[in-house]
Amino acid sequence: MAQRGQLKRLAAGSPEAASQLLARAERVLERLPASGIPRSQLAAEALGDAHALDAGRPLATLLLLALRAREERPRDTWARLGVLVNERAKPVLVLNLPAAPDSALGNLVRLAREQGEPLHLSLRSLLRSNARWQVAGSDVFVCENANLLAIAADRLGASCAPLVCTDGMPSASQRTLLRQLADHGAHLRYHGDFDWPGINIANYVLRSFGATAWRFDARHYVPRAGRALAGAPVEASWDPELAGALSAGGAVLEEEAVAGPLLEDLARR
Repeated sequence: MAQRGQLKRLAAGSPEAASQLLARAERVLERLPASGIPRSQLAAEALGDAHALDAGRPLATLLLLALRAREERPRDTWARLGVLVNERAKPVLVLNLPAAPDSALGNLVRLAREQGEPLHLSLRSLLRSNARWQVAGSDVFVCENANLLAIAADRLGASCAPLVCTDGMPSASQRTLLRQLADHGAHLRYHGDFDWPGINIANYVLRSFGATAWRFDARHYVPRAGRALAGAPVEASWDPELAGALSAGGAVLEEEAVAGPLLEDLARR
């Protein structure tokens, strides 16, 4: 009922306009999922108007209403369907991800892994290359901060376990890669900053990609001198005691401050 009401609103109450919107939506849906096509190109090829799917246009609004997952941003919805909204979206930083060397991206990842070098993967490459991630049944560690990944690369190099950085709340590139890894059977293990934004990010990653917490619970929160905890408390979906422990400790515990134990886990491959 709600979607019918939205359709009526988008069509300004006109049954003929509503029918045209649905027909145009069907032409777009027939081409999805895509493999890294720019949104403007999809619109031009399917509808003869490169701007028909721009943000705020009735057809784009209708499609996003039908396709958008809960809490998903429009750009991420398009990315999940293989459509590029902004090819310059922030890339995802990775270390030692295993991939079959049967694509341009797979070869690039293999070379970086052999050298133990961090690598930035663009949204464009993730959607267009169809890399076969060789992660089925394996742990892939996920961290919040690029500094931790840099420390792991410096200390462990090619011997480090696969590691992905969300760089805060995951954007389109990070979400696309995490979904690909989860779909290829990876066991995603997440760690972040012990603060309210860190818990919020972890709630999203665990819920959206089936990840589990990695040394990220009340037992591993040992407050020390540093930044004071600020903001409204956030409950951790995986540990009902963590929010209380943070409130009692009153201090942020940043990921870099607990790098030692995390590196021990990353070295056990």
